[in-house]
Amino acid sequence: MRHMQPSDVAKTFDSYPPSMRKKLMVLRALILDVAAKSSDVGTLEETLKWGEPAYITTASKSGSTIRIAWKMARPTQYAMYFNCQTTLVDSFKTMFPTAFKFEGNRALVFDERDDVPVEALRICVEMALTYHAKKLEKV
Repeated sequence: MRHMQPSDVAKTFDSYPPSMRKKLMVLRALILDVAAKSSDVGTLEETLKWGEPAYITTASKSGSTIRIAWKMARPTQYAMYFNCQTTLVDSFKTMFPTAFKFEGNRALVFDERDDVPVEALRICVEMALTYHAKKLEKV
């Protein structure tokens, strides 16, 4: 199923340099694909948070918001952001200590020349999109 991108989100993607837009669209496609293949996630809401494309499990409330962005301050980098109040990035560091560059407890940072570790990233995205559902299972 094709996911329709809201116009404000599309405009944000269009504002990025073409090379970064392409890389961020790959991240977007991966997020949407993981969500579509997970029975726990349901429909994702694609919106803007802090002016950046964000993916929220509004319908199921199963997960934590994921944002993706490029920032002019670091023109050769782009990132996938997670809620810093969660344990997600700490878990990613434990599971994949050398696969990613980490920014504190909130982001996976990619350089434009990096080969993105897609399978590891799929696992991270699924963990984020099911974060609340998994926490409830443990209770």
